[in-house]
Amino acid sequence: MGRIRVAIDINASTQRVWDVVEPIERHVDWMADAVAIRFKTDQTRGTGTEFFCDTKVGPIKLVDEMKITSWVPMQAMGVTHTGVVTGTGEFTLEALSPSSTRFVWTEVLVFPWWLGGKLGALVGGQIVMKAIWRKNLRILKKLAEAPAA
Repeated sequence: MGRIRVAIDINASTQRVWDVVEPIERHVDWMADAVAIRFKTDQTRGTGTEFFCDTKVGPIKLVDEMKITSWVPMQAMGVTHTGVVTGTGEFTLEALSPSSTRFVWTEVLVFPWWLGGKLGALVGGQIVMKAIWRKNLRILKKLAEAPAA
């Protein structure tokens, strides 16, 4: 099992950061490893939303099946992963000031044996995914700090 945690401070209100994070279908705009998002039902927001996320990391392509397990606007969004890689994930938003937000992304992932199991979680999670997710957060920061369209 691999626990991954990355965080970034964003010069934008929690409302502005939530406005970027809340549309799940737009996560591909700031997640380099997310290629496409397809909803399993008509519901696209809130607890109970289910979707597939086509994921690509180097030569490895997977379909990540996810379900939103918690949804607190401007505070948190949690998921369970039920695809090839299983586990849980959560985004949290903390207001540092009226115009500054700390965004924290935490995942606890279990890799199958054919992706290296615990060793895969260590290498794939702590080294590869952590680096990718740090880059993702820099992209999120840029989007959230840009003037709203």
